[in-house]
Amino acid sequence: MTTAFTQSTFGEQQQVRPQLPTLPTGWPIGSYESYEQAQRAVDHLASADFPVTDVTIVGVEPLLVERVAGRMSWGRVLGSAATSGALFGLFLGLMLSLLNPGAGLVPIVIGLVAGLGFNLLFGALGYAVNRNKRGFVSQSQLVARRYDVLSQPRNAEKGRALLADLAARSAFGH
Repeated sequence: MTTAFTQSTFGEQQQVRPQLPTLPTGWPIGSYESYEQAQRAVDHLASADFPVTDVTIVGVEPLLVERVAGRMSWGRVLGSAATSGALFGLFLGLMLSLLNPGAGLVPIVIGLVAGLGFNLLFGALGYAVNRNKRGFVSQSQLVARRYDVLSQPRNAEKGRALLADLAARSAFGH
């Protein structure tokens, strides 16, 4: 029999393993429509000296939301490429001028022009190649339909009572 996965083998090694994703544990003590409301609930628990290390906020039914910010155009592509290229080139030029103080402004100007030129070139090429695949700019965000606050069973009843008190005070505007 192999001993690769026996209890004694694990106990002797004491290796540090990376934290792997795991399902949350605990009992639900509150459910909220927004992450902000769930945060407010946990803040309330913390201010009541509740052991918040036992608490987890869980987004239920996650959705990927992509918000369209505008159309992609040559002007937008080249403007963005020029800005980022100029900043990167300026940074490199400043670093080179610090390494060679006697060179004056030459490394800064060379870095600025080279960064601007190369980034404009690569930005234009990338847009020309992918132009028909995506004609807009967007930002993605991960949201959930609701946010549940979980607590470990040893403190769940106390947490429910504290959150019920918060809900009651919020309902009456106090």
